[in-house]
Amino acid sequence: MGQMPEVTPVTVITGFLGSGKTTLLNALLRDPALRDTAVLVNEFGAVGIDHLLVEALEDEDVVLLNAGCLCCTIRDDLVGCLSSLHEKRAQGTVPAFRRVVIETTGLADPAPILHTLLGHEAVRGRYSVEGILTTVDAVNGARQLTEHPESVKQAAVADRLVVTKGDIAEAGAVEALRARLAAINPGAAIIEAAHGEVAAQHLLDSGVFDLTGKSADVARWLGEAGAADDGLHGHDTSRHDDRISTFSLHAEAPIEIHRFVAWVEGLLEAHGDRLLRLKGILDAAGSEAPIVVHGVQHIFHPLARLPHWPDGERRSRIVVIARDLDPGPVEEGFRRLVLGEG
Repeated sequence: MGQMPEVTPVTVITGFLGSGKTTLLNALLRDPALRDTAVLVNEFGAVGIDHLLVEALEDEDVVLLNAGCLCCTIRDDLVGCLSSLHEKRAQGTVPAFRRVVIETTGLADPAPILHTLLGHEAVRGRYSVEGILTTVDAVNGARQLTEHPESVKQAAVADRLVVTKGDIAEAGAVEALRARLAAINPGAAIIEAAHGEVAAQHLLDSGVFDLTGKSADVARWLGEAGAADDGLHGHDTSRHDDRISTFSLHAEAPIEIHRFVAWVEGLLEAHGDRLLRLKGILDAAGSEAPIVVHGVQHIFHPLARLPHWPDGERRSRIVVIARDLDPGPVEEGFRRLVLGEG
């Protein structure tokens, strides 16, 4: 089986009530690509994977699934659950696992889970966010996006959007939903699930959070679709679903990293609740390697370096996905505090 990873990748599956998260998870667990996976769910019995259960381990909250997977219920503390699994794997008291999949409840705001994975000291050095998958129901998704802010937020933070139930939706519903999702989150890949199933290879490795020894398609990850590409910066100031906006910031010359950090800290303090995600790649003065930055609301992940520029384009690019946040003052602060203009 080989050596376990020093930092274990985590994929978060979210989506509104009835959108097909559990059906997707069941299908993924049958895929050989998810062998040696620990699956964390919010409450045992609330997730329909009972037919996959094989045997219980000593811990009543941990059960062994087929294909070498574990299932651990999250009743109280995600930090405690992740720390316990890490320690038990090291001790050999649970089967070894190479990745973690976390399924949220249908009404969950994904931000607290991301806060934990990106910001908690007991977790950050052991686990890294690999990607966020959000399921959207083709039958009810449009209505849910209109009526429930949580649904919009789940779609806005995703790396991959999985449209489910397209086989039973009305004619034109899938196309209309895809267009709406593309407006909410222009950087996310939109994948249609056939009868609830999608090959794992289309869903995994969607982020650049785990940077050890690998480069990534940063242009795809940043998702600058629709952003202007001339001059210092570009932005799409259109409001998606009235509250969500996506805009980008560019800098052609190297920037001083301390100025960028000071700007981000001020931005998070002033607007953390409105910042759904901030992600980017920096050309920092004095660094030949690109620096990846990532933040979720009030939490900012430690800066990390990629081995080399993955797309051959050496310049700073930052994408902001926000709710109820005017891009103007953000861009003005970036110009003044990071670039030293004005």
